[in-house]
Amino acid sequence: MTTAAWETVIGLETHVQLRTKSKMFCGCATAFGAPPNTQVCPVCLGLPGALPAPNGAAIGLAVRGALALGCTVHPRSIFARKNYFYPDLPKGYQISQFDQPLATSGTLSFVSAERGFVTATIVRLHLEEDAGKSVHDRFPKATAVDLNRSGVPLIEIVSGPDLRSPAEARAYLQTLKQLLEYIGISDCDMEKGSLRVDANVSVRRAGETALNTRTEVKNINAFSFVEKALTVERDRQIALVESGGSVTQQTMLYDSKENTVRPQRSKEESHDYRYFPEPDLPPLVLTPEFVAEQQSELPELPAAKRDRFVAAYALTREHATVVTSSRAVADYYEHVVHAGAEPQAAANWVMTEALADAKDHQEQLRVAPGALAQIIALVKGGTLSNQAAKKVFGEVAAKGGEPRTIAEALGLIQVADSNVVAGWVTDVLGAHAPEVGRYKNGETKLMAFFVGQVMRASKGKADPKLAQRVLEEKLAS
Repeated sequence: MTTAAWETVIGLETHVQLRTKSKMFCGCATAFGAPPNTQVCPVCLGLPGALPAPNGAAIGLAVRGALALGCTVHPRSIFARKNYFYPDLPKGYQISQFDQPLATSGTLSFVSAERGFVTATIVRLHLEEDAGKSVHDRFPKATAVDLNRSGVPLIEIVSGPDLRSPAEARAYLQTLKQLLEYIGISDCDMEKGSLRVDANVSVRRAGETALNTRTEVKNINAFSFVEKALTVERDRQIALVESGGSVTQQTMLYDSKENTVRPQRSKEESHDYRYFPEPDLPPLVLTPEFVAEQQSELPELPAAKRDRFVAAYALTREHATVVTSSRAVADYYEHVVHAGAEPQAAANWVMTEALADAKDHQEQLRVAPGALAQIIALVKGGTLSNQAAKKVFGEVAAKGGEPRTIAEALGLIQVADSNVVAGWVTDVLGAHAPEVGRYKNGETKLMAFFVGQVMRASKGKADPKLAQRVLEEKLAS
């Protein structure tokens, strides 16, 4: 099988749980991890006579998401019933949107390793409620149903068939997750089910333009599995067609333990769901003032922030990408700069020590921006070596305190007195006469050795730049 002769066509349907305290059409809580079937009421249980009422906060967050993706937000949209039978769907239908969604025609740009800068279309973004959860491993030979999630507010974001590889699908999702987290409408935690992905996949021979029969891959619950699942399905389709077979339109389930896909059922079309307008809900009408209010709530978006950091702080695009990886990290970096640190030095410290420490402590940036700016200033002024500064950073992160005071207490203040440094240099040169002779005979690379010996003799307290300068003077005499 030669994948180079084939082109993969992928479109993604991303289901995102909105960050609200209550459900889409009732007042039940949405907290994750509650005991099964404790966050339910007649509305989300689908009991007769219970009527839904839309959650205004969820609608606001959905509009915010649509605006961030550059979508057209429609002043009038319609809730619809999506009818299907499944044990975790108590009403026998899901309230969603169909032919008149909340928003359409957006874009999301991301960096593809294969094609560079790619812009994917966002076909639609609509509101809906979640179904419950079927639990297959709680009781032997039985499936349990937890309806806590039933009615939780979601947006579904549907991309066009614009992605050309499993790696691009992953890059698109990572960019989408970053955007949604920046604007604060979801935590996008795949482990908790607040971001779920279904992928439509087809293949065609290189150079063809027509779209071929597609399958839908479900049960992808981690970013790493997105790429693996779509690679398996792409390869399956190519092998099938190359052996003379044809792709059947069906839903495939991904098994992450086996890294395989298996058919679940034939793929439904929209008419299979018998959509019709929800009779218990009027059309959703948004005023221009409401949409403008949501627009005003949007922060600076990741791409704009990255471009500004490149322009304002003279960072490379790669460094700007790292320090804008999350809104919290970007704000932290900017506070360090505003506290007086040189922008590139601040970026270097944030990208290394600060992010490494945060990774080990629940993503908490434990050193205050002002304290990090002080540490950077102590290095720039020659008071601390880089290694000593890292020790001070670790102490400040663990215990707090003022950097210079900690440096003094730990005996890490660099000696910048040339007379004191000259004493260490004299001792080192006296102890290494053979190396001095080799240096004077042209083996100048020994300078690094001499500087290391001075640092050792001074127990790390000598200013290495001053040490080298004094060494050069004495070795030249």
